[in-house]
Amino acid sequence: MTDAHVAVGMLIILILAIFLGFPVAFTLMALGVGFGYYAYYDVSRMWRAYDRAVVSGADQFTLAETWFGGYFNNRIFDLFVNQTYSVIQNDVLTAIPLFLFMGYIVERANIVDRLFSTLYIATRRLPGSMAVAALVTCTLFATATGIVGAVVTLMGLLALPAMLKAKYDVRYATGVICAGGTLGILIPPSILLIVYAATSGISVVRMYAAALLPGLLLAGLYLLYVVFRAVLQPQLAPKPTREDVGEHTALEIVWMMVTSFVPLAFLILAVLGAILFGFATPSEAAAIGALGGLLLAVAYRALTWSRLKESVYLTARTSAMVCWLFVGSATFASVFAYLGGQQLISEFVTGLDMSPLMFLIMAQLIIFVLGWPLEWTEIIVIFIPIFIPLLPHFGIDPLFFGILVAINLQTAFLSPPMAMSAYYLKGVSPSHVQLTDIFRGMLPYMAIVILCMVMIYIFPDLVFSLPNAIYGG
Repeated sequence: MTDAHVAVGMLIILILAIFLGFPVAFTLMALGVGFGYYAYYDVSRMWRAYDRAVVSGADQFTLAETWFGGYFNNRIFDLFVNQTYSVIQNDVLTAIPLFLFMGYIVERANIVDRLFSTLYIATRRLPGSMAVAALVTCTLFATATGIVGAVVTLMGLLALPAMLKAKYDVRYATGVICAGGTLGILIPPSILLIVYAATSGISVVRMYAAALLPGLLLAGLYLLYVVFRAVLQPQLAPKPTREDVGEHTALEIVWMMVTSFVPLAFLILAVLGAILFGFATPSEAAAIGALGGLLLAVAYRALTWSRLKESVYLTARTSAMVCWLFVGSATFASVFAYLGGQQLISEFVTGLDMSPLMFLIMAQLIIFVLGWPLEWTEIIVIFIPIFIPLLPHFGIDPLFFGILVAINLQTAFLSPPMAMSAYYLKGVSPSHVQLTDIFRGMLPYMAIVILCMVMIYIFPDLVFSLPNAIYGG
């Protein structure tokens, strides 16, 4: 058995461990160090100090200490330390805790309930107005947080009861919330895009610019579906009565929009604009966003010590998870490549003589299946590095590939039987809302995601036009 076969066995053990429920970050580190010990085993290096101690006539205690230390004189430990230091020193990843803090503090500032109510009143004349308001709120809030579970759960508590009370169809209502809650991992400033950029070596600002139009396209397709479905089947989304929305003048609605929609939209646009047009680095813009989130919470009189403490705790916990995932993934990938696993996979894939389209379809199908048991963070930091070295052979731009991955990962939250959005929503739904109803409500949005991916492939300028216009080709 060659070292390359050992590397493949290493990958198989990783996949089995993940399916068995072992913590991914620590599994990566354990496998990386364990197989790395084998890969970098060097007798002369490990016992050189012991041999010198024997020659010098050292006492028994020193000899025993040196002999024991020889077992740890393996280059894998140097690699592990260096990888940890590299992750900590990565300026791009500094933006992650700041964006997370922005999202958590906005989530706890009670902005979303005002936003949903205002948008419902403002769109009351549209078919499916409450669903439209829920979708726009989900999109804006998901963009601010990038945390799917938080968005779906909060909107399940806020918008779903209101829609069910208004006699909306259960499948129609739950599908809107689940689909809208996932958009934050695609639309900038998305944490997924930062992680992908750091993994693939692409500029974050180009990644953000490339994702903007596809993200808006997918949100627009969702919105068109919601409205046209309400037009074709009005019984799914009854029109609101005056008692539901109340009497409001145009000036009152404008004022409500100014005090609820505009502040959050302005904060997101300011952060995104500062990044795209080079006024600030992603980390600096994320710091502006975190400060802006705090100021919004203060302005809405929603900033309390307990909310601030909880936001800091959640930020630290999630940031630590991402950090250790990067450390484990980097160590695992280095050992995997050193053993020849990456070369073996590359030779196998290139030997299949596939067209670029077939490679894209194969890669996206693999990512789609991985999206059932795994979170997007694990897919990006573990499996994307396997695909990245293959892209030049097929003439595929990693920027284009990354956008397709980000769109594809929407389906990871929407596809049964492991659709996490459905479980998030079920956890806060009334008892009569069945999981099967939520699954059926999400299925049309999976078809829309696939349609969006096809459109991106046919019209690649949707990805390249904005970054090329801003930063040049």
